[in-house]
Amino acid sequence: MTPDAAATELRELLARHADPAFADGMQRYFRTHVPALGVGNRAVADMTYRWVGEHPDLSPADRLAIADTLIEQSKHHEETLAGFALLHRVAKKQMGGELLDHAGIWLDRHVTNWAQCDDLCLKLLYPYLLGHLDEMSRTRAWISGGPWARRAANVAVVKFVRRQVGKTVYELPVSHVFDNCTALMSDEEFYVQKGVGWLLKVTAQVHPEAVGEYLRTWHTQMRRDTFRYALEGMSADDRSALMALDGGVRA
Repeated sequence: MTPDAAATELRELLARHADPAFADGMQRYFRTHVPALGVGNRAVADMTYRWVGEHPDLSPADRLAIADTLIEQSKHHEETLAGFALLHRVAKKQMGGELLDHAGIWLDRHVTNWAQCDDLCLKLLYPYLLGHLDEMSRTRAWISGGPWARRAANVAVVKFVRRQVGKTVYELPVSHVFDNCTALMSDEEFYVQKGVGWLLKVTAQVHPEAVGEYLRTWHTQMRRDTFRYALEGMSADDRSALMALDGGVRA
């Protein structure tokens, strides 16, 4: 089966389950219109897994070629999600650095909304990075990419601030967090800023003193929403003390 033929099968499978009313309801979660069939995320993943189960001879390389074709040709939100789902179960142990190469291209050229960005990061790159911790630093290159790549630079690592991996605990270096957030602090994109705030919030739960000092140092250059999002990870006392700085935060 060629990648084009496989991608066509998957598009037709998704189209048969389209629900226009559900697609209309989805729009409230987005700031701009998202072309959608109206298939829920869980249903997209389940359909894709079943389809893969019906084609047991597909190698990880085959899956990647089909995913690449499906994502490149995508005209609907769910088709992109299906492309990611094709790789979910082989990402951790059966894929190498080529997955990050493709992810960078998808983020710059084909991902079109925050949900696709986060699905790629949290459902595909998360298992991949669990099996390839030494590749974590490669995601920093996305800081110089398009808006969804810049968001992904933080979202892809947010689960690794502190994470049990096998019998050991992995901690993302605090320098990685702060270097990312400083590089993106002046970014004008709404969802990039949400990613900055999210990573700082999670880091504050693990390294409250370091994040507190970072916020004191940089608060005059941070956007108010980003600053307040970061504070959600602090204790009540620390949050109260840092809120006194709010007047100096950028609007």
